[in-house]
Amino acid sequence: MNGDGACDLYNILKSEKANPDGNPDIGWNFTKFLVGKDGKVLARFEPMVTPEQIAEQLDELLA
Repeated sequence: MNGDGACDLYNILKSEKANPDGNPDIGWNFTKFLVGKDGKVLARFEPMVTPEQIAEQLDELLA
């Protein structure tokens, strides 16, 4: 996910949305990204954010 061997998909996701501290690297498994149908990264959620918390924001993020 990080470093020279990182998959192209992760490089794109990380380049479009850094974590709240401004660091693009993925610090731990279960970091989640919401990608719109146009391919743009709409949001990044850190591992401690639950799917239920994301669901609460979906209407706003997908508007």
